Parts: sequence; structure tokens; C-alpha cells
Amino acid sequence: MILPVDQTKTEAEIQDMGASFAHMLEVTRPLDPIPTAIVHPCDDTSLEGALAARDHGLIVPILVGPEDRIQAAADEAGLTLDGVEIVSTKHSHDSAKQAVLMVRQGKAQALMKGALHTDEIMSEVVHKERGLRTERRMSHVFVLDVPTYPKPLLISDAAINIFPDLETKADIVQNAIELGHALGVDLPKVAILSAVETIYPKIPSTVEAGALCKMADRGQITGGLLDGPLAFDNAVSKEAAETKGIVSEVAGDPDVLIAPDLEAGNMIAKQLIYLASADAAGIVLGARVPVMLTSRADGTLSRVISAALALLLVHHRQGKGIL
Repeated sequence: MILPVDQTKTEAEIQDMGASFAHMLEVTRPLDPIPTAIVHPCDDTSLEGALAARDHGLIVPILVGPEDRIQAAADEAGLTLDGVEIVSTKHSHDSAKQAVLMVRQGKAQALMKGALHTDEIMSEVVHKERGLRTERRMSHVFVLDVPTYPKPLLISDAAINIFPDLETKADIVQNAIELGHALGVDLPKVAILSAVETIYPKIPSTVEAGALCKMADRGQITGGLLDGPLAFDNAVSKEAAETKGIVSEVAGDPDVLIAPDLEAGNMIAKQLIYLASADAAGIVLGARVPVMLTSRADGTLSRVISAALALLLVHHRQGKGIL
């Protein structure tokens, strides 16, 4: 049996957030909430996160899933769904299909993953006929509030593209830059990571890093300041960069870290979360609308900040973002 949600614990999690996330929530206050399809919210975690995001003025949740299961989960968790729209479906696959359809019909401006597998929701999002594809490859961005870092740190891609080629990496970079703009950073500094800071043909990611920087020079990637290859230490530490004689506007002060592949990105993000006490949120970009791809291990704070990211991105695209 699911125990009732501990509202005191949930609120404490929000109150204890770091400065970067607190500022992020503060700048969303003047913005209108966005209608968001919550896909298959059939457990207490999904419902609590969606309702907390609503209570912070970030989203207007539309619960898409089997109505009886949603209501049962709410009753067991001690949550009230008064005034919340529910679109009843048969099962999780149907929930994903109906939520994507709502976006295509203009009824929702974002998606939030509930109690279903990632591949279920993403298979509908990327569907060639009825999905939400754009000309850009979809990618995931972790946004971290690291206690020892003075600003939000974006890491990509750590969840979708396993071994991205150069063309895909260019889209990963462009997606992350767009999110940086939505967060109010005029010229996001992007560090392209590898194991070393020099071009070394036996390490393909160093060659691709150099190519990405040249693509930015030629206008194939726009809106950001790129440098790479950079090893993790000289990417995030000015002292490490200076010790190695690296002259760079990015080294030691990046807004974005681009990982060479999914495994590296995932490990970097989770090491910061579990060993450096970083708070984390995440979002999928490159689709018609933001997709909040929360995991079952994510707490309420992660879901609330993911909703803040989606809100800022939607308003940025409409020209109504942070002033």
C-alpha cells in the first residue's frame, strides 16, 4: 500500500534547493503556466510532482491515463484531484499516444513522463507519422545545481543518443544552447569534453570536438561560444586550465558540458548528483514541445524544476521569456 505523501518532507525538499534552482523558480513567477500532459500518472510520485509543479504556478496539469488507476493512486497518497482534468485511457501505450495527440491538437504545450517506461513515451514522440519530430535531432539535457559551482550547469546528452555522430552532436549542442538562452544566458559557454585537451586522432571525440568548434566558426552552430576538446578538469576549473596553459573564454566557466557519448554524460551527471550533492532536473529538446523525462528515482524538486525549464523554454520560443 502507498503511504500518504509527507507534505512536510516534500516542502522541505523545495525549501532546501540550491541558489541556482531558487533563482530559476523566482524568474518563472511572472510567466503564465503552460498546459502540460502528464503521461500515465498512476503512482504517488508522478501525481505529487505534477501537483507541486501546478502549485508553483508552472503548469496546468492534464492527467492522461486510466482514470480509475489515477484516482486510486491519488486516494492512497492522500492527494485531491479536484479541478484537475483527466483524459482517461486504456493503458500506458494509449496514454503516450493520446498525450502526443493532445500536443498535435494544440491542447498541451509540454509533456511530463509519469509511471511508464521511457521507451513507451519516446516511441510516440519520435513516431514518423504521428509524433513530434522537428528538423533537429532530439536530445536530453541535465540541468544541475552544484553547490560548488556558481551557476546552473547543463550536461548533454546523457539519456537519449548513445553514440552520437558529428551531425547529431551539432544538434545536441544547438539544443543545449537554446535552453541556455531560455535560462537567460545571452551567449552560453559550451565545453566539448574528451579525455584530453588536444586533437588526438586515436580518440575520435577530440577530432569531433574540433570540428564542432569550427562549425560554430562557420555559422553551422549559432548562439553559443564553443571550445574543445577539453578534459573535465580544465573545462570546469580555471586553475587546471591555467596550469595546462589553456587560453580560453570557456575553460573554467562553462554553462554547458557536451559529453562524448551517453555513458560518459550519464556518469558525469550522476557523480555530481550522488557525490557532490547536486540537485538535478532534466528535459528533452528537439521535439515540437519540451518533454520532461523524469525517472522513478526523481523526487518532487526534480519534477518541479523540470517543469520550470519547460515553462521557460515555451515562453522563450514565444518571445515572452526572462526580461
